[in-house]
Amino acid sequence: MPELLVEEGIGEHRAILIERGKIIGARVDWLEKLRPGLIAPAQLVSKPRGAARGLARFDDGSEVLVDRLPASVSEGKTLLLEITRAAIAERGRNKLPQSRPAPDGAVPRDGPTLIEELQASDYHVTRCRPADGAFNDLGWDELVEEALSGDVTFANGSLTIDATPAMTVIDIDGNLPPLGLALAAIPALVQSLRRLDIAGSVAIDFPSIEARKDRQAVDAALAEALADWRGERTAMNGFGLVQLVSRLERPSILARYRRARGRLGVATLARRAESALGHGSLLLCAHPALRLHIPDDFAAAVSARTGRLLKWEWSESVALEAPYVQSLSA
Repeated sequence: MPELLVEEGIGEHRAILIERGKIIGARVDWLEKLRPGLIAPAQLVSKPRGAARGLARFDDGSEVLVDRLPASVSEGKTLLLEITRAAIAERGRNKLPQSRPAPDGAVPRDGPTLIEELQASDYHVTRCRPADGAFNDLGWDELVEEALSGDVTFANGSLTIDATPAMTVIDIDGNLPPLGLALAAIPALVQSLRRLDIAGSVAIDFPSIEARKDRQAVDAALAEALADWRGERTAMNGFGLVQLVSRLERPSILARYRRARGRLGVATLARRAESALGHGSLLLCAHPALRLHIPDDFAAAVSARTGRLLKWEWSESVALEAPYVQSLSA
């Protein structure tokens, strides 16, 4: 049975679902306060007349969209809200978190942490530390590269995955005949949905297939591959387009990392510092622009986790999202 491994790193918690020594699913959590499941009071600051949607503000100033508002609720009223979707960063803007009025009898609570969510699943969950090296050994860095590039290869073809403001778009390319290419792409396609934690609206551009029976064969194969996936799926049209729609609660790994490379760089630096071998000081090598993204308590947190002194080296030759760490002689 697949097993879940969880690393609770500095500023980022991550989980991988392992089967036969391979990552078949993953999750990333950036420890946002406004996370699905949180219930807290907020003031309704905007609600168009007759609308069921509005804008609310929590005590700390954070704003959230609200849906399913009763007609009797007016601006200025304080409501107990439940977060249903985290904020999502997009090109040039951020989508606010989404919420709805909490159920009758609900009380304020924090949203569940990543490990609390996963412990409620059917999988065995194991905590591990970056220093254990399990994520490195199982291919975490390769998964990060997939998220950053959006390129996934399979025999005789490839996927190109992009997170647009409206949806995730997946293009299929290769040198097989259209039907063969479409069928060959399905395993990689379904694996990528789980590995990159992709949900919401997904448009898949299969090669155009003229014969209806061949399109139906692709539909059947895709339905079988998605048997344990929760969502809706359209049949392939004459242009090869298929759309998947599922509940969206958080940004995909692809969306997180491609829209916030500085935040990824900080998390990568912390993870590599924690997993560095040796006992001497640590030399943290990073792009100068990463300074803008490093929290004030970052160095203290890394030193506390590792028990080692830190030294810094700034170089524009180091990619923003790919800092590295060296152990210095004691």
